[in-house]
Amino acid sequence: MSRASRIPVTVPASFWVNARSGQRAARPEAGTGDTVTIHQTPPTARALTVADAMEPLEYQISDDSTVDRASDILGSAHVGYLLVRDHNGRCEGVLTSRGLHAFRSRSWYTELTPVSATTHQRGPFAWPGMGLALARLAMQIKELTVWPVVDEDGYTLGLLTADRVTGLLAVPTA
Repeated sequence: MSRASRIPVTVPASFWVNARSGQRAARPEAGTGDTVTIHQTPPTARALTVADAMEPLEYQISDDSTVDRASDILGSAHVGYLLVRDHNGRCEGVLTSRGLHAFRSRSWYTELTPVSATTHQRGPFAWPGMGLALARLAMQIKELTVWPVVDEDGYTLGLLTADRVTGLLAVPTA
């Protein structure tokens, strides 16, 4: 493929690219907010993977945080979901406002209840090498709007959203 057909992609500095396979992965130990620009060959429609469609993480919460805190973050950030991670930083699942519905009254027990005790989406999660068409099918079956993408150690690399998957897999009419 010619160099002219390659497109630049800006990703967080915690991402690295395998020079042979072109697969993107994350280093959990990197915590800088810097970004780097890599050159990625545009994927063809048949070869789209989850790594091509995943979006960066925005909001996360620890599983030992309280329901009260999670509700505050969801409300103030105006987001529909929070990524839940365990004490090691690995992906635990996704918490939505629907999972906090039972705790809306904000009584004394919301200050004591950990997020891990709520009903939230748990694994299995998507992985970067998974085909995008398969991921869309799995999201439709599980009725998911967001799906965490994890590496083989369980660390979150990004999120897959139903809107992004549908947009990338849409076939343009001729």
